[in-house]
Amino acid sequence: MTLTLLGLGPGDIDDLSRRAWRTLKASRKVILRTAQHTCVPDLPQVDGEEPIHYQSCDDLYEMIPEFKNVYTAIVERVLTAARAGDVVYAVPGDPMVGESTVPRLLEAAKAEHIPVEIVNGISFVEPVLRVVGHDALDGLQILDGIAVAALHHPPINPDYPALLGQVYSRTVAANVKLTLMNQYPDDFMVVLLHAAGTDTMQTETLPLYQIDRSPHIRHMTTLFVPALGEMSSFEQFQEIIAHLRAPEGCPWDREQTHQSLRRYLLEETHEVLEALDEDDPQALYQELGDLLLQVVLHTQVAIDEGEFKMTDVLRHINAKLIHRHPHVWGDVAVSGAGEVLANWDVLKKQEHAAQGIRRESVLDGVPKGLPALMQAYEYQSKAAKPGFDWEKIDDVAAKVREELEEVLTAPTAAARAEEIGDLLFVLVNWARWLKIEPETALRETCAKFSRRFRYIETTLAAQGRALTDSNLAEMDGLWNEAKAKGL
Repeated sequence: MTLTLLGLGPGDIDDLSRRAWRTLKASRKVILRTAQHTCVPDLPQVDGEEPIHYQSCDDLYEMIPEFKNVYTAIVERVLTAARAGDVVYAVPGDPMVGESTVPRLLEAAKAEHIPVEIVNGISFVEPVLRVVGHDALDGLQILDGIAVAALHHPPINPDYPALLGQVYSRTVAANVKLTLMNQYPDDFMVVLLHAAGTDTMQTETLPLYQIDRSPHIRHMTTLFVPALGEMSSFEQFQEIIAHLRAPEGCPWDREQTHQSLRRYLLEETHEVLEALDEDDPQALYQELGDLLLQVVLHTQVAIDEGEFKMTDVLRHINAKLIHRHPHVWGDVAVSGAGEVLANWDVLKKQEHAAQGIRRESVLDGVPKGLPALMQAYEYQSKAAKPGFDWEKIDDVAAKVREELEEVLTAPTAAARAEEIGDLLFVLVNWARWLKIEPETALRETCAKFSRRFRYIETTLAAQGRALTDSNLAEMDGLWNEAKAKGL
């Protein structure tokens, strides 16, 4: 028994290779991934007196609603036939270009010791590139439209163009569109090519958001996505940072170490928080870029020192996210966010045990460099999990009053400082019980204070006066005026 993977070319029977014709003519069983291919009616039907049996997989496309399951069913159909004897699996184009079923078949055939032969054909790529005028060596990425349709973010470097084959229905196109729109602008101009390489070829240049509205989509539809450009890829970012750290790069960047970069990591983190506080999306994406710079710069330092690479960073966080979300990538059922967090802690402990990490205290893992307000909140949250917590919120409120009284009655400056610390700590606990994140609450209050105090300054300045020319009563009046204005 032999499984032959055969390419039918882009569509026209004249593009079918002589080897493919001879292989088909000598076959008895041929499975077509799709009969919706213009050369199919002209394929050899008999060899002498024996008819060639053709079977299409089009019924699976119509019958199975989940994209990812279509290929599984096709692979099983072909394998079942191969187990029974010689079979040819014929696909549009070339079997080794943009055919997601082929790698699965190759892997399965190897596992079952089924011999495989490959008969190449002209792929859909050549006629498409002839139309769009692009060189395949210039970074072209080739993907399966069905595979992309099942994703949530496209596996595409946007600095280079991409070809998506098998966009065979408006449903597939709609899902491809949604995936691509996680990276490309909604109105980004793309090209739909229908029956490329045949006399009936049609092309449509249209905005990305409209591709699923095309009435011409069918089994031989391909989507060409031009390069987004403008240095929009993560790979380009890594190249820039690596260049800065190279011998011919920037002297300052080359001198940096993990320790010298610490202050910038903190500064950029706080600038991101400021953009969040101001609810400014434009400032946010700019500040996130500055923060990402620190991540990539630290990683390049590590690469230069032989410590680790970006692939290690990404591999680790990807694996961790998938492992800690078994309700998304597994069969675990959860009732809500609370159960997700509980599972997260259990899985985290399992990971630490596997890595030989021993936690001597439930408080371990809270960074010592956190701002004190956040550190208090994290300590209290961790201590509360095993039950070290107040029974009811009224008890927390009573403790706030008690700590306030101890501040007021402290006999020395040192005692007052200690009691102020206790008061702040229990106030954080009170905020936790009220489901308020204290760091955010205080930052918002600081921002509010800044707005109102600046209002006092600008109002007095408009009158040609400085703060020192005013008094508390007047400034308090301006404060209330700012408050009334919603500042």
